[in-house]
Amino acid sequence: MNINYQTGALILIGMCGILLVIGLMRNKVEWFLNLVMRSILGTIAMYFVNALLGGCGIYLGVGINPVTVLTSGILGFPGLIALYAIAFYKIL
Repeated sequence: MNINYQTGALILIGMCGILLVIGLMRNKVEWFLNLVMRSILGTIAMYFVNALLGGCGIYLGVGINPVTVLTSGILGFPGLIALYAIAFYKIL
């Protein structure tokens, strides 16, 4: 089998492209799972913080809805703190 220089270069570039796509897909799956886990843990944290503050007589009103879940999912713990800071600012 006789492969010229151009064909060999195209095969090599194609293999590098396939490896790059596989690497990017793995990172996207990892990022998506990280977002889902943060969203779930943020929702659980909002529920318990709302219950704790409600038991103390402080009603901040941070609701559990898609916007707050995505905020805690994307930003993590700082996003959760920001949600409660905004709610606290609104009651001042």
